[in-house]
Amino acid sequence: MREYSPDLTPQWKRPKAVPEVAAEPDLVVEAAGTDFCGAVVGCEAGTVTLEDRFGKRRVFPMEPAAFLLDGAVVTLVRPPRGPVAPSRTASGSIAVPGARARVARAGRIYVEGRHDAELVERVWGDDLRIEGVVVEYLEGIDDLPAIVAEFGPGPDARLGVLVDHLVPGSKESRIAAAVTSPDVLIAGHPYVDVWQAVKPSALGIAAWPVVPRGQDWKTGVCRALGWPENTGAAWQHILSRVTSYKDLEPTLLGRVEELIDFVTAP
Repeated sequence: MREYSPDLTPQWKRPKAVPEVAAEPDLVVEAAGTDFCGAVVGCEAGTVTLEDRFGKRRVFPMEPAAFLLDGAVVTLVRPPRGPVAPSRTASGSIAVPGARARVARAGRIYVEGRHDAELVERVWGDDLRIEGVVVEYLEGIDDLPAIVAEFGPGPDARLGVLVDHLVPGSKESRIAAAVTSPDVLIAGHPYVDVWQAVKPSALGIAAWPVVPRGQDWKTGVCRALGWPENTGAAWQHILSRVTSYKDLEPTLLGRVEELIDFVTAP
């Protein structure tokens, strides 16, 4: 009969067990030994698919100690079946279940129009409530210098402004240049309208149509795509297809994150 032989190795010499983590959708990890970091978008037998913030996907084997979660080595395993509460917000931030909205800060983020505000709320709403940041829309920025002066920005009340079509030589760039306060950050994307910041793939189209100069851009888009020429209804359709930051172009993601960081900085 074989005798039991206890492990006499001191505890401090024994290798630490690597924790197992379920590869739930939207869990963000880094593949050890690579520079690839992304969110879990698929999990098959023995493999996991990660997607980075630029939409690039790679498949990795779920080998022991093959991933990093918040800098710690982990082993990914297939998640249990059944609905699981999301661990990330739509912006990719760590969700804080039960967190209460913070009292609104003096600082603000201004955006050009209602559609911009609704898109920011769709993706960053949870983060903004926790940070106490209010987003307001302006119905255009033609009077931006006067609007900024009326707001009265200061070190304890910073102002961030998201501007459409902020490219060299544009009307928007000239208006933005007239605002020089160090407590104001103007950040913009290159798109004619915030509609274009939604990835075509999220809408099931190959690309956003090119609308000839002189035509209303939104109406021209509806015509080209065969949608009813009701831009309000078209926007609601577009917005309904946005479920997380992965449905938006990186150019917009970076600018909104900059604005949030600016108005919440100590």
